[in-house]
Parts: sequence; C-alpha cells; structure tokens
Amino acid sequence: MSTTPVRRLTVAQALVRFLSVQYTERDGVRHRLIAGTWGIFGHGNVAGLGQALLEAGEDAMPFHQGRNEQAMVHAAVGYARQLNRLSTQAVTTSIGPGATNLVTGAALATINRLPVLLLPGDYFATRSADPLLQQLEHPVEADLSVNDTLRPVSRYFDRVTRPEALIPSALNAVRVLTDPVETGAVTLALPQDVQAEAYDWPEEFFAERVWHVRRPAPDPYELAEAVSAIRAAERPLIVAGGGIHHSEAEEALKALVDATGIPVASTQAGKGSLRHDHPADLGGIGHTGTAVSDDLARTADLVIGVGTRYTDFTTASNTLFQNPGVRFLNLNIAAFDAHKLAARTLVCDARAGLTALTEALTGHRVNSVYEAEYGVGKARWEQVVDAAFTAADDSAVPTQTQLLGALDSVVGDDDVIINAAGSLPGDLHKLWRARSPRQYHLEYGYSCMGYEIPAGIGVQQAAPDTPVWSLVGDGTYLMMPTEIVTAVQEGLPVNLVLIQNHGYASIGGLSESVGGERFGTPYRYRAADGTFTGDPLPVDLAANAASLGMDVLRAKTVGELRTALATARASDRPTCVYVETDPTPTAPPAEAWWDVPVAETAARESAVRAREEYERQVADRRRHL
Repeated sequence: MSTTPVRRLTVAQALVRFLSVQYTERDGVRHRLIAGTWGIFGHGNVAGLGQALLEAGEDAMPFHQGRNEQAMVHAAVGYARQLNRLSTQAVTTSIGPGATNLVTGAALATINRLPVLLLPGDYFATRSADPLLQQLEHPVEADLSVNDTLRPVSRYFDRVTRPEALIPSALNAVRVLTDPVETGAVTLALPQDVQAEAYDWPEEFFAERVWHVRRPAPDPYELAEAVSAIRAAERPLIVAGGGIHHSEAEEALKALVDATGIPVASTQAGKGSLRHDHPADLGGIGHTGTAVSDDLARTADLVIGVGTRYTDFTTASNTLFQNPGVRFLNLNIAAFDAHKLAARTLVCDARAGLTALTEALTGHRVNSVYEAEYGVGKARWEQVVDAAFTAADDSAVPTQTQLLGALDSVVGDDDVIINAAGSLPGDLHKLWRARSPRQYHLEYGYSCMGYEIPAGIGVQQAAPDTPVWSLVGDGTYLMMPTEIVTAVQEGLPVNLVLIQNHGYASIGGLSESVGGERFGTPYRYRAADGTFTGDPLPVDLAANAASLGMDVLRAKTVGELRTALATARASDRPTCVYVETDPTPTAPPAEAWWDVPVAETAARESAVRAREEYERQVADRRRHL
C-alpha cells in the first residue's frame, strides 16, 4: 500500500496550486512564472477555476477581471514582453464564445514568440448532458469542440479529460512556456465537469519548481565559420530583431558594435537594441525603414541577422538585399529561424553568441570609409526626423508625425510607447528615437488592431512606476476600448493617445496605391451614389473614453497637445489625450517596397496603373539560395 502523501483537491484547485509555485530563473534571477490570472466567468469555468481562484486567494494567485477575452490575452502578452518572457499571466474563460475569443490573442502570442497560458472551459468529459449550452456538435467527430480552433495557434495544446492527466499536461505546459525556442500560447482545455472533480494528488506535484531558462553557447565550428565570414565582409550589416530584447543582449550588441564598427538596422521588434544616438544605430529597416538602413541593405555583402524572423516588411518582400554576392549569417536561438535565407547559422542565445563573436573578432574593424558613409547617412536622416517632428507654428493643427514629435519632447528615457496597427507603425519605425531597450513596444508580428490598450495594462502591471503610452487611431479604438474600464478599476495610470482621422487611414492609403481608390475605408456617411464619401460621422470618441472612466484632455493645436501630454504623464490616473490630426502627409515616403498583389486585369484606370507599377517592383525580387 502506497504511503506517498496526497492532498485531495479538485482539478481546478490543483492546477491553481501548481501554477502558484512555478518559477523561472536566468542569470541567477528568479521570477514567478504565472504572476496572475485574468478571467471572465461563465458556466464553463465559474464553479471550477472560479471557485479555485477564490479559495486560493490573492497571495497565491492574483486575479484580474477583464471585459473581453481577446483583450485579456493581449494584456498577458504585454506583461510577458515587458519582462523578457521570464514571467507571464494565465487567462481563463467559459466555453463557447468566451473560448473562441481567445484565438486572435493566441495567434498574436505564438507569432511573436511570447508566452501566455490559456485555460478555456470545455464540454462535459462524461457527456452526461449532451449537447450543452454553446456546444458545437460535429456529425463525425464527437470529441471535437470549439476549443480545437486553438490548436493551430498554440505551441502546446491538451484537453484534460481525467484528473490524473493534469499532471503530465501541466508539466508540459510549463516546459513550453519557459523554453525560449518553443514558447508561445499554451492551451489547456478544461472540461467543466473535470474542473470540479476531486482527486488525491501526490504532494510532490505541488513542490516549488524552478525552471532554468538556458543560454546555449555557440557551437565552436559555427562560431569559427561566422568569424571568418565577418572578417571577409567589406560591407556587413546587423539586422537586430526581438530576440536581442528577449535575451537582454543589448549591452552585448553594443560591445560588438563598439569594437567592430558594424552598423545596426532594426526590425520593429528589435528597435531600441541600440540607443538611437549611438553612432552605429541606423534605425528601422525594410518597407518602413530609414533611407540610410535601406541604402546599406541594398549594398551589404554580409547580413547578420540577430534574433529576427525576417518577415516580408524586413526584407521588403525579398527585394531589399540586392548585392549580387550577398550572404547571410543568422544568430538565433531557434534553428528554424537561423536557417532562413540559406544562411550560415549560429544557433545559440543572443547574448552568448554576441559575446563570443566580440571576443573572437578582437582587433577586427570595418573600413573607416564605410563608417564615414553610414555616419553621413545617419546624420542626413536625423534632419528628416527633425523636419517631420517639428511644427512651424504651435497654433497649427498637428499632423501625425508632429504628434510624435510632441510626444518625443515629453517622454523620459524609460517611458514605454505601445502600438500595433494602422499608419503609426510605419511612422514610428522610421522616426521614433528609442532611448532604452523597452521603450519601443510595437506588436508587428500580427499587427493586431485592439492590442494597444490591454497591452498597456499588462506593461503597467509589469512595470508599475513606468509611464506607459498606448497610441491608437479611431479605427483601432473602436475595435476594443473595453479594457479602459479595467485600467480604471485597477487604478493603472495608462496614458491613451487617441488620434481621430475618420477611418482606416493606413489601409486607405494602401488601397489607393494598389488601385482600390480607398474603397470602404473612410468613416463617413453614404453619399447619393452609395459610396462612403459623405460627411464625417459625428462620433465623439473622447466622450466615449470619458464615459468609461478615463480623464480626457482634448488638444486642438500643437501647443495644446504638448501641454496635454505633459499633464497626462504627470497624472496618477488613466488619462486620454484626444486629438484630431491634420491629414496632410508629413511622414517620409517608404524607402523600400512591400508586396501586396494588384489585380492582373481591371477596367478602372487606377488599378491598371497600379498593376504596371507592381510588375516593375516585383521584378527585383530575389530568392536567396
């Protein structure tokens, strides 16, 4: 007869207890893995996880009340990114629409390689009542539920249909969450009857566990090959990706660049890897990149990707790297990403790999003529930024780039700027002067409208004393303003910069460039011909934000805007700065192409001309083999 100590708990109680004693450790610093749980309760989780969270108490598992299930995932992702993936949050929902609302957030987390634990309720495992409220019945797959929509967007998925199955499932879930290669959304679907079922759990299951987050060193052969390639290159260029931030490798990158003079261009996720005023920092790269970055990319003979996935925005849809002899060297903890573009690989942790490269490259430096060339290009681009940021008259209605200039004049080095969609990502990538590693928080892997406000909440929870700015246009705001209520409830002083430009301005511009004539993008009344070309809709988004509990400051001029931003930054309450911008374009044009296929045949002249331009651009596409 077994004498192993056991504890009788429900499955939900056991899971909460297990999660409360999981920790990560890297470089001797320990973090709680699951720092809290977001939840909206329904019949699929209220008596299981709801009761378990109540019984556990705030010390064991802090609870956060959300308003939208997708937004709760965004908040957890923002939290995890701010803490370099070493800590995250869980999200629990009921069955049915509560569960399917998780799918977009899960896709965002997995695409961006950010950990989040999803705990949706599921149908009865016993099938004692069938069909249930909100149950999807499938005629040939009886074990299928709506939660299966989470399978392709999760890095690990399990449906826990018996109590004892929770033990391996929970351990595997934490293994994936803490693995820097495998991490992303993890889903444990929990049938509502199983959540409430009691079981005698071995006490060892609730022992404190510390999961070491490894820093794998480079393979000696790969390192030697990488060093040879760098020494042989005349025009090397580093492409800094988000992996540098996740690894906390910013200082290691700076040491390498200071020693070698190799310039750095950044992806959206990697911006801030070097401070903006470092001589070798060239700003963004690709379709939304700077002129100096893209000019160097076209002539680079060795592109050194560090922690990047090489999305189409970075490569300008494979038209950017045009040197006939260009080769790639990719330093990445994930072999999957390291092998892209037929690259030499350095599969290792970013900090470990950059440090090893610096040591192995002792005495090596790029040609001084090359350094002078990119220095001149950087100085020229700074003049472009100054022109875009500066308004001639403080009484003028601000353009969008002048709004960014006003914000630049107000923020401190450690403020966090959050954005995800619309025209702002392009303007920010080209123009924003990142002053610290975590200041620039752009979610551009999934570019999800509605991310900014809940992510601001997550970042504010992770960094309570840090000013946080969520930048949104009217289109994004209307997608998901709900978590303003959460910020007010939790007393989180997130600053919302709400830009009114009467429609989907970014897609409107794209539509015009591809022959779509801005069809279906303005927020306007229908005209007599049925098109959306009438007067602007009489919506008052500032009043809406105020109705949800925010303090609201309206700014009509550049001067008023600067004052409102400073007031918001000093406030200890959630504050909205509302501004209607001048639509006059003041952002510099794209310095590289992006492939959005254009109709091959069309009757309208705009589409015919757009197709001609498309065929001219696509001719530059290369396959790097």
